[in-house]
Amino acid sequence: MVELNERAQFLLKALTERYIREGQPVGSRTLARDAGLTLSPATIRNVMADLEDLGLVSSPHTSSGRIPTVLGYRVFVDTLLSVRPLDDAVVEKLKENLDIRHDSKNLVESVSSLLSDVTRLAGIVTLPKRENAALQRVEFLPLSGKKVLAILVINDKEVRNSILHTEREYSPAELQQYSNFLNEHFAGKTLNAVRSMLLRELRETREHLNRMMATALDMADQVLGEAEQGSGDYVLAGQTNLMEFQELCNVTTLKQLFEAFNEKSHILHLLDQCVENQGVQIFIGEESGYQMLDECSLVTAPYSVNGKVVGVLGVIGPTRMAYERVIPIVDVTARLFSAALNPRD
Repeated sequence: MVELNERAQFLLKALTERYIREGQPVGSRTLARDAGLTLSPATIRNVMADLEDLGLVSSPHTSSGRIPTVLGYRVFVDTLLSVRPLDDAVVEKLKENLDIRHDSKNLVESVSSLLSDVTRLAGIVTLPKRENAALQRVEFLPLSGKKVLAILVINDKEVRNSILHTEREYSPAELQQYSNFLNEHFAGKTLNAVRSMLLRELRETREHLNRMMATALDMADQVLGEAEQGSGDYVLAGQTNLMEFQELCNVTTLKQLFEAFNEKSHILHLLDQCVENQGVQIFIGEESGYQMLDECSLVTAPYSVNGKVVGVLGVIGPTRMAYERVIPIVDVTARLFSAALNPRD
């Protein structure tokens, strides 16, 4: 970590806050006025030159003022930022919009939109990890041709439907028998545990299974495989808010960013890293490791069910976002979301 004397810290903080507010390079005279110190513009220029040598600020143009670099933002966020508690009105708005009557998917969408609305940035929420979801019931229904409709009920709230293509047609009675067998043996277990048990049964004891049991396990393996492939997703809201920031409205920058939003894998990989950490985590610019996010910052916090982290929420915005406001919003929303997802006694 870069060590700065008190004067350099004060001026870096003043410069960064001014740039976050206005998005324009900050000159020495402006900084002298903002800082309220009895320092001459020449003295401030010397301090700015030192900060530039340390890689904390840069000059976009020779004759212009300076702006914070990624390292400058990092020092600002880690050591100089004063995070204030949220206004009661903002907290109440967050609480009112977290309706626990929604199922988990609708609640995720609501939280993503809420984050976007409150911060005027892009709100992002990952769907809860499937390994933490319990299978309540599975049903098989015949369709026309050699197709079967498989219905999974997860945690008494979420319903997932899949169409299975089979080698022959099955009667309703046969499918009911398969459903009864699977529900008797696997209901109440997590999807991850069920899949592991299915694979073990199919691999180790296939020769000892009767035809009914083997067919039921094969069908369950197919539908649970599809359910696992459908996991690992996020809901994004308010991405058009990013077009309001000059540094992001370049056509090439926006194209790369929106392609990343649509393709999802890079951002999901980044969000997965956040699951392993407690509390708020911040990626600033190139710290993300992905070029399309070089002009952006990502502020995240994990949310949990029954004490176990199951997903991440946060906001994506320009590197000059108002961190002192965004950080507590993300933190409080994650806590409220966790409370909404946890069952009441």
